[in-house]
Amino acid sequence: MPSMKIPKKRIGVLIGKNGSVKEKIEEESGAELEIDSKNGEVDIDVRDIEDPILSLKVEDVVKAIGRGFNPEKAIEILRDGVDFALLDIRDWVGKNTNAVHRMRGRVIGKNGRTRELIEELTETYVSVMGNTVGIIGPSFQANIARRAVEMLLEGREHATVYKYLEDNREKIKLEQSGFHLEKRKNP
Repeated sequence: MPSMKIPKKRIGVLIGKNGSVKEKIEEESGAELEIDSKNGEVDIDVRDIEDPILSLKVEDVVKAIGRGFNPEKAIEILRDGVDFALLDIRDWVGKNTNAVHRMRGRVIGKNGRTRELIEELTETYVSVMGNTVGIIGPSFQANIARRAVEMLLEGREHATVYKYLEDNREKIKLEQSGFHLEKRKNP
């Protein structure tokens, strides 16, 4: 039985008003959640789920809520083709608190504008909380958003990242339409 810990301040969000969020996750996934509100421990019973990918996605839903996502957005992870990525800023800058804070600021941007642009141009959801950046969205778009965040964490200029996002907008639209560009080999 998978078990994880989420911040205590997010336990109420995971449970929801009168248990509504917990109930919705259980109903849509077939898992059972046991939540210890004193220490933030969440046990996930996935024994009744036949699809192994769905059992992993339930864990991602709990993680996403723990990392600041609205439950409605997090529950979308249960859908086919929707991915969740969690990047730890410390993987780029180490444990230096000031460096983590600075990088969080780079990803968020002035008045939240950079985060908003990533969300808008990739049609994903992005949450920056503590040492992490979380991304929820359709697989193709989530990968582009993830790369944009990685570029920021690597120290690339914001303008470079915005150009990357703009350059991929057309590819996103083609992906959404179901039309895929394939590289053709010359005969």
